[in-house]
Amino acid sequence: MFIIIALLIGFITALTGSIAGLGGGVILVPALLFLSDHNHLFTWVTPEKVVGISLVVMVFTGLSSTLSYIKHRRVDLKAGFLLLIGSIPGGILGSWLIQFFQTDHFALLFGSVMIVVSLLFFLPRKPSNKIALKGKKRIVELNGEKYSYTFPFGYGFLLSFTIGVLSGLLGIGGGSLFVPALILLFRFPPHIATATSMFIIFISSITNTTTHIYLGHVDWARALYFIPGAYLGGMCGAFINRKVNGQAVEWFLRILLIMAGIRLIWQGIG
Repeated sequence: MFIIIALLIGFITALTGSIAGLGGGVILVPALLFLSDHNHLFTWVTPEKVVGISLVVMVFTGLSSTLSYIKHRRVDLKAGFLLLIGSIPGGILGSWLIQFFQTDHFALLFGSVMIVVSLLFFLPRKPSNKIALKGKKRIVELNGEKYSYTFPFGYGFLLSFTIGVLSGLLGIGGGSLFVPALILLFRFPPHIATATSMFIIFISSITNTTTHIYLGHVDWARALYFIPGAYLGGMCGAFINRKVNGQAVEWFLRILLIMAGIRLIWQGIG
C-alpha cells in the first residue's frame, strides 16, 4: 500500500508542478505531513526527511519535464542561466539570514503576499506579447501564434537574487516566485515562463539535494518509491502544458499560488 501511495503522490506532485512550473513541493510537502498524522505507514515522516524527499522528487520532475520542454523549444536558456546565477548566491544568503529573522512571522506575511500576487493575474493586461520583434526582444511561436517579449538582464539578475534570498529564508521553491514574476513583469508567454522555471528548478534542485544528501536528510529506502511516479508525472505535465492555451496555464498557476500562500500562512500561524 505504501508503494502505491508513494507512486501516486510522486505522479500528482510532478504533474501539477510541471504544468505550472512550480516544481510540486507545494503539493508533496503538505501531503506527507498530513499523512504522517493520519496514516500509520507514514509515521517515519520528519521535516528533514520531507524536505529531502521533496528535493529528490523535484530533480526527477525537473529532468523529465525539462527534457520535454527543451525538445519543443519552450525553455529560454539564456534567461534561465542568468536567473540561476542570481538565485544560487541569493539562496545561500537567505539561508544564512534565517538566524536573524522570526521566519514564522515572515512566512505569514509572505503567504499573504503570494495570494495577492495570484489575484494580480485577474487584472487586465495589454496584449504586448503579440507585437513585432524589435531590438533584443525574443520571439517565439506557440500554437500557431507569434509572441515577443523582452528580458532586461540587469533587472533579471536583481529579480533572481531577491527570489533566491526569499527562497532560502522561507524554504520555498523559487518557481512559485519566478513564474508570476516572468509573466507579470517581463511579459513572458505563460508556456515559456513555466518551462524556463522548470529548467531552473531542475538545476537548483541538484545542488540543494546534494547538500541534503551530505547532511543525511534523504531517506533513500522510501524516496526511491516516489521517483518513477515523479518522472512520469513530469512528462505528462509538460505534455498537458503544451496542449492547453496560456490562459488555462495562468488559471492553474493562480490556484497553486493560492495553495502555496495558504500553506505559508498556516506555517506562520502554527
